[in-house]
Amino acid sequence: MSNWKLIIKVIGILLFIEAGIMAICFFVGMYYEERAMYSFLWPILIATAIGAANQYVGKDAGSNMSRRDGYLIVTIIWLIFSFIGMLPFLFSGVAPDMASAFFETMSGFTSTGATIIDNCDAQPHCILIWRSISQWIGGIGIIFFTVAILPAFGVGEVKLFAAESTGPLRNKVHPRISITAKWIGSVYIMLTTLCIVSLLLCGMEVFDAVNYSMVITGTGGYGTHSALLHEVYNSATMEYVMTFFMIMSGINYTLIYYTILRGKVKQFFRDSELKCFLFIFVTAAVVCTIGLMAYRISYSGIDTSTFSAFMNQLELSFREALFTVVSLQTTTGLATCDYTTWPVALMPILLFVMFAGACSGSTSGGFKCARWSIIYKVTRNEFKRILHPRAVLPVKYNGQVLNTQVIRTLFGFVALFVGCLFGGAFILALFGIDPNHQDALNQGFDYYEALGITMSSLSNVGPGMGYYGPTHSWAILSPVAKYVCSFLMLVGRLEIFPVLIILTKGFWKKT
Repeated sequence: MSNWKLIIKVIGILLFIEAGIMAICFFVGMYYEERAMYSFLWPILIATAIGAANQYVGKDAGSNMSRRDGYLIVTIIWLIFSFIGMLPFLFSGVAPDMASAFFETMSGFTSTGATIIDNCDAQPHCILIWRSISQWIGGIGIIFFTVAILPAFGVGEVKLFAAESTGPLRNKVHPRISITAKWIGSVYIMLTTLCIVSLLLCGMEVFDAVNYSMVITGTGGYGTHSALLHEVYNSATMEYVMTFFMIMSGINYTLIYYTILRGKVKQFFRDSELKCFLFIFVTAAVVCTIGLMAYRISYSGIDTSTFSAFMNQLELSFREALFTVVSLQTTTGLATCDYTTWPVALMPILLFVMFAGACSGSTSGGFKCARWSIIYKVTRNEFKRILHPRAVLPVKYNGQVLNTQVIRTLFGFVALFVGCLFGGAFILALFGIDPNHQDALNQGFDYYEALGITMSSLSNVGPGMGYYGPTHSWAILSPVAKYVCSFLMLVGRLEIFPVLIILTKGFWKKT
């Protein structure tokens, strides 16, 4: 049986945190003298009241938490955070209806970055900072972020960490989970701070630098401007800085702490998952650079008559390709150019990097490179086994032999991921566009776009394919499609199992 009092108590603790975050947004609105700041008052009061009530109900809960309780908490709290978090969008009028507000908030807390807002430049600062903070908190994980403080409330934290932490393998840098969370949290804060300083040095304004740094390290993608980054800033240096921090945010934070911050740099590049991550995005960036240059020379009529002109175009193609590939693979979703206008031959590569994802233990979504690395090793061993049937061929990952349970779980995840992908695309193809939207008559919706939206939602990327790329919002989607996308975002962010397992009959049976 689940310890409902403990579940209620933990949810209450987390709601106090949400109220505190919204209070920050209220004061930002007060600083900029915006009426939209009042849209945070009721949500703050609601979150505080429910949190206080939960603390009262769960005061005698004890600290015995089962794994089942952990799965319930991580799923329930994402839903509660999103329901309360959508209220500022509704009260301020930024979102026209509940489906849009819930979509926007779920996209924030799952660090997806898909938006229903057509003109971010016209939105109040307090709303923009709320979107960015939700992605920053959601990036590191609401539950994982609070694991460091739960022991102070007498709550066991290990099951929460196990339920929320992402990836097929979980390596601890300290035997106490709360200490691990603090160390990884320090890496997260350090990267965010360094990103803010770097963007300020590149000439970005303070408000924009804070917002973009939070969504970059949270690999979310919400911006303060709707236009492409190149159109807003036109700074190659700024784009390279953003690319660097997206790469760092896509690397396992435990690996960053254990190797770089503790002086074991030589071991950094020996990690199997990191090698896979670097191989994928470097290869994809090189191929896209070549494809873009060939297309522009052949069809765009660019000036390559001199060596300097050729090198300028090569640098531009490389920068656009690198930024786009890294942004999609780390599931950040920021864009300096409209990649949907690239040659059709490059689209499968972009879809693949969206699907591939970055490293486990990072803030990125997607399939994760650890799984790709293990699948490669298992497949390689199977080919060897065909040639040498009697050979004993254990699967090794970073020098350690993987047990069969890890491999079984991996292939179960693959089956569920693919099932959610094609199932979600089928549903979206049926309920894609809101017929009442002003652009409904001018915009079609095919299975290719449905697949891109599903991939983007499930991998927590943000932009999709076709019309739903980086230059348009998803406001045209029907309410059903927005709720389906929100569900896919949650499933993808929590690595499928914690959400789907609570939908099974066996989960609710008494033990």
